[in-house]
Amino acid sequence: MSEVINNREYRQKVLKEIILELHGGKSVEEVKARFEELIRGVSAAEIAEMEQALIREGMEVREIQNLCDVHAAVFKGSIEEIHRENKPEETPGHPVHTFKLENRAIEKLIRETITPLLARLKAGGDGESTAALASALETLSAVDRHYARKENLLFPFMEKYGITAPPKVMWGVDDEIRAALKEALALAKAGPGAAQQAAAKAEEAVTKATEMIFKEENILFPMVLETLSEDEWLQIRDDSAELGFCLAEPGSQWKPARENVEGKLQSQGEAPSGGGYIRFEPGILSPEEIKWIFNTLPVDITFVDKDGAVKYFSQGKERVFARPASVIGRQVANCHPPASIHIVEKIVEDLKSGQKEHEDFWIKMGEQLVYIRYFAVRNDKGEFLGIMEVTQNIKPLQDITGEKRLMSE
Repeated sequence: MSEVINNREYRQKVLKEIILELHGGKSVEEVKARFEELIRGVSAAEIAEMEQALIREGMEVREIQNLCDVHAAVFKGSIEEIHRENKPEETPGHPVHTFKLENRAIEKLIRETITPLLARLKAGGDGESTAALASALETLSAVDRHYARKENLLFPFMEKYGITAPPKVMWGVDDEIRAALKEALALAKAGPGAAQQAAAKAEEAVTKATEMIFKEENILFPMVLETLSEDEWLQIRDDSAELGFCLAEPGSQWKPARENVEGKLQSQGEAPSGGGYIRFEPGILSPEEIKWIFNTLPVDITFVDKDGAVKYFSQGKERVFARPASVIGRQVANCHPPASIHIVEKIVEDLKSGQKEHEDFWIKMGEQLVYIRYFAVRNDKGEFLGIMEVTQNIKPLQDITGEKRLMSE
């Protein structure tokens, strides 16, 4: 085992030296010769570790970013293919399958349309070629959606697992591609007078975009496929449509193996086991996170369902009204003194019928001024789901004067 570890450490050391030599001015061919002599195979994970180590040692992210195109050329053809028995990314609808589908469409646009147009413009093309280039670059600009999904859906999970260097470097290059495309498009729209400048900038953009495809498919995707869970891929799948797609769409919806198993169990009347994540429209939370978010809120919350049964109450540190566990399941009318039952029933009736959407009260309790609010809870169809009671001591809020712009010591 120690021999394997030491060999891996040595290879990591060599990889770092190669990048630093490139940074020091050595040519790609000089470094490539040494690379091919000493390195037989490099995994995506080792490249990530190398970049991470360089940042830890003090190298600026922008410096690695400047080297990104160079070391990608060195690594090209030398990255080991990572084999897995089960390859969900080959299933249509899986986020990685969609990313690759888009990459094929990007390559086709560059190969069949943009590259021939650049050749014609270099040979002294006319205004028609310049206009055609502008149209093609406009189409290619949809790559922004591809990068946005990568940056906003993949990178946060990578950072969660401590993989921070590759996302920073790759995002920087994405922005370079966006900027080059924007500049090339503006020049192409300026007309034949700027044709040569447009062609040069467009060539820079498509070269970087093509190299980015290589980096995604040989470094990024193998890395995230090794790291992310099915639940996380499911979240990425569900969130992708909001950010949009580039020149291609999933076509079908990928379902993880776990989801298929749970569906089968549910169809057989069995409930899936486990305390997995709960999905919301803007995010996903575990039961533990939900519990402590509610218990951390500076207000007390109680929920009564549409049938009048108390279903939930938060348990913050400074509760205004005590709530015993035995209250769960009780009819809300039974949780109040008989003298106030008619008020409770009237509140429920007004909120349920839609005559009111909320009702507010405030009472003094010793030094506290307690603000009690009742809200009708409805779904997006307007259907009544229940009533939420929110209680808060607002005396500290009333005492606020002036401004506070500095952090407390």
